Amino acid sequence: MAAAEEGDMRKISLLMVVVVVVLLLVGDAVGNKEKDAELVEELMSMQETAAGGVIHLDDASLQRYAGRAKGRSYSLVIFFDAEQMKDNADLRLGDLRQEFQLMASTFIKNNRGRPSGRKVFFCDMEFKESQASYSMMGVNSLPHIRHVGPGNAKLKESELMPQDGSARAAESMAAFVEAKTKLSVGAIERPPAVTRKQAVFIAAALLAAAPFVVKQIAAGNTPVHEPKMWLAGAVFVYFFSVSGAMYNIIRKMPLFMADRNDASKVVFFFQGSGMQLGAEGFAVGFLYTLVGLLLAFVTHVVPHVRSQNVQRLLMLVAMTLSFWAVKKVISLDNWKTGYAIHGFWPSAWN
Repeated sequence: MAAAEEGDMRKISLLMVVVVVVLLLVGDAVGNKEKDAELVEELMSMQETAAGGVIHLDDASLQRYAGRAKGRSYSLVIFFDAEQMKDNADLRLGDLRQEFQLMASTFIKNNRGRPSGRKVFFCDMEFKESQASYSMMGVNSLPHIRHVGPGNAKLKESELMPQDGSARAAESMAAFVEAKTKLSVGAIERPPAVTRKQAVFIAAALLAAAPFVVKQIAAGNTPVHEPKMWLAGAVFVYFFSVSGAMYNIIRKMPLFMADRNDASKVVFFFQGSGMQLGAEGFAVGFLYTLVGLLLAFVTHVVPHVRSQNVQRLLMLVAMTLSFWAVKKVISLDNWKTGYAIHGFWPSAWN
């Protein structure tokens, strides 16, 4: 009898332990769900007020919204930025940030009011404000985009977006987000280069000016009929070609950049053959154009001067300026590349 009662007591005790454990687990799950709902509401509120729907995070807010994986139902897609690197034309951080914002706004627009709209949030972080997070997540180069999924207990193990040449557009970023979250971003709608109102205004202006333009063309009274305009255009095209202007436009090179050793100073000439600033190209283009104009002056103007002494003087001035310009270009090339130009006498002269 006593043994039976003792067995019953053990069963009751075991049952009570099981009930307590279940209650604790249920309470923990309910608590996690309530905490998750609270965080989602906060993120939704910040998303509504953020430019383009991209939420700005720092070290503290990253830990709050991504530091715990337990019970987290949403993903974070984080764009890592650095203000001091915006001048680097090769990185194109400003353009990439705009593409990221375009992709984020497209997702928000296409998923507004749906459960999927509460599953992904787009964020950015600034290096100066979040150096601890950059170090913790192993961000040692830019551009850098990471997906922190609901199951990422360790932020360093979050998924990095490949940064190849094709990954620098909103469409590629959208494909990465869709692959990791299994949610649709939607078609990227880029704003038109010319709005409808601007197009109507341009068309009206062209129609209004058409009679006057036709009349001037028929009378031969346009800049196109002016030889001086063609001369100026030829000089401009020559300067444009020799100054590396196309390189500056394609690479979006700045005219100058801040000195890395002293932020209060600016650098116009960059030492090294791999990069050329805009001001440097314009300086070299000016020297090339100067020599070309002096050559044209010597061949087309000087021969018409009657005084031989004046001709000799003008020739001497032109040669001196040309020698100075060529010397400056050679010295700049030597400073940038380390290669020197040497003159050699013909062997027959030795």
